[in-house]
Amino acid sequence: MNAVQPIANAASVTAARRGGLGRLMMRLWPTVIAYSVILATILVVAKLFTATDYVGPDNDDGMRLVEVRDFLAGQGWFDLMQYRLGLGGGTLMHWSRLIDLPIASLMRFFGLFAPHETAEALALAVWPVLLVLPAMLAMAVAGRRIGGIAGMHICLGMTGLAIYTGNRFAPGAIDHHNAQLALVATMVAMLLDPERRGWSYAVAGIAAAVAIAIGAETTPFVAAVCLTIAFLWAWEGEKFAAAAKAFGLALAVAISILFVATVPPRLYSAVTCDNLSLGYYSLAAIGGGLLLFSAVFASRLSRPLRFAALGLVGVGVLGSAMVIAPQCLSDPLAGLDPMLVELWLKNVSEAQSAFVLLRTDPFSIGGFYAAGLFAIAVCIFRIVRRDRMQLHLVLLFLLITSWAIALVQVRGSVFSNLISILPLALLIIDIRRISNSDSENVAAAFVYIVTVLASVPAAWALGGGLAALQMGNSAQKQATEKVLSCTSRQALAPLAGLPAGLVSAPSEMGVPILRFTQNRVLSAPYHRNQGGMLTELHIGLAEPQEAEAFLKGADVTVLGFCPGDLQTREIAKLKPDGLYAELGKGNIPPYLEPLPKAADVGVQFFRYRPAAN
Repeated sequence: MNAVQPIANAASVTAARRGGLGRLMMRLWPTVIAYSVILATILVVAKLFTATDYVGPDNDDGMRLVEVRDFLAGQGWFDLMQYRLGLGGGTLMHWSRLIDLPIASLMRFFGLFAPHETAEALALAVWPVLLVLPAMLAMAVAGRRIGGIAGMHICLGMTGLAIYTGNRFAPGAIDHHNAQLALVATMVAMLLDPERRGWSYAVAGIAAAVAIAIGAETTPFVAAVCLTIAFLWAWEGEKFAAAAKAFGLALAVAISILFVATVPPRLYSAVTCDNLSLGYYSLAAIGGGLLLFSAVFASRLSRPLRFAALGLVGVGVLGSAMVIAPQCLSDPLAGLDPMLVELWLKNVSEAQSAFVLLRTDPFSIGGFYAAGLFAIAVCIFRIVRRDRMQLHLVLLFLLITSWAIALVQVRGSVFSNLISILPLALLIIDIRRISNSDSENVAAAFVYIVTVLASVPAAWALGGGLAALQMGNSAQKQATEKVLSCTSRQALAPLAGLPAGLVSAPSEMGVPILRFTQNRVLSAPYHRNQGGMLTELHIGLAEPQEAEAFLKGADVTVLGFCPGDLQTREIAKLKPDGLYAELGKGNIPPYLEPLPKAADVGVQFFRYRPAAN
């Protein structure tokens, strides 16, 4: 009896500890922190073992680093010019200092006790990982509000998997897309507050304003959030008045503060459609203010009269848009030169439409669109069955909006995939309950497993990749071929020994040249630099004698030729007697002097020597 007693005591202690851990994992903050720390650790460790650079692979990551360096070097808060990009005085960028500031602060902090490059690497590793917490918190709140403790854990697990399999939160990913994902998740979570508390909708309004200030990509989604709240107010009336007031006031005040804080005073009257300007500011402020006015004075009216008031608000906002910013009602890239569309934009993978992707890489389309489409179908099914109708109507509208955006540009799929987690989490909970109630039912267990897999975009992507391998997809084969780099530090080394000048090179080389050297570049893949990009294209397309006139006119000092660059290949194919085509054949005009190059790089630099008159 005495020998058994210690074993029983140990078992009771273990059970108590498990019970304490179980209770802890039912609470929001401890659960979110645990998931976030584990996920952040995995992201950092995975990056350490696989990364060859501390900057993310996207051009925008490198350009953000260049922008932050300029900011730290003394460039003004309101001065968003990239003076080393494009023709003449440079290119006015459309990014926000709201992202530059925390990265710059981290770099300054780490610079107190680490060399410059190490401080940069640490800052670029820490910033994306820090954003894991707000993204996970928002999805946990949303999951708990719609599905209780089980919903919280399923949403955290699925969100963690989405973050790990994507590249938006990986160390080095310092573009603003990760912050936008966290803000979208926050807006959705706040809209799903079953108690319609004012503070939730105030947070949603602030998140909407910050999302607009950071980047215009989320503007259609923010508009969908505003419409959702407006319709909920018109439908519910006084019960929703506090929420509508809080959202309208928070949106109007926050966007006003951000406009004054981030837009240069000299540009207050300018209207641009790719960043926060008078256009988006006025529409957000007017829309938020009119919603607040309606909620204060019309909440007690009958439902038809509330919808009539909402119609007047819509007319006011639309009328304001047509007067202040009519150009922003269409595609912001509609004014892009046709040559840039043909030789640049159509080759930008994240800007491709679903229809182009279906033609060029059909095996990848499931990873971008299947989970969102599945979630839309689930929402429609729930609504038809009158199962939590309002919840699924809200999710359906937000899903359709984000999924439709993704059809136009594939990069929008990260938002639809994120939102799809919520209705699919509820479906998984229900099917799991059915499966657990009859453990002998093999069919129910099978349906549960299939549902979980179908809810994960990475599973669709993996399936598409395996199918592509089986079919011998040419795109997959090309991806495995060794391509000599034109953008590495080693490839750009010949520029280091030259006086800083203007380099004409393919647009994909622009950002690395800015990052690794002090040179100016004619071209980099940014639509505001149309003049520089077009000049570089004309240089490559022109016959060698004509190309010299472009080089001289733009004050180019060095030309970079990368035969493996897709755009360069297309130019050579389009104009067989053009400069790029001739350089590909080894025919070097007398005004170009080849510079030494390493054996394992893909770019050849030429010093431009103007012909004697």
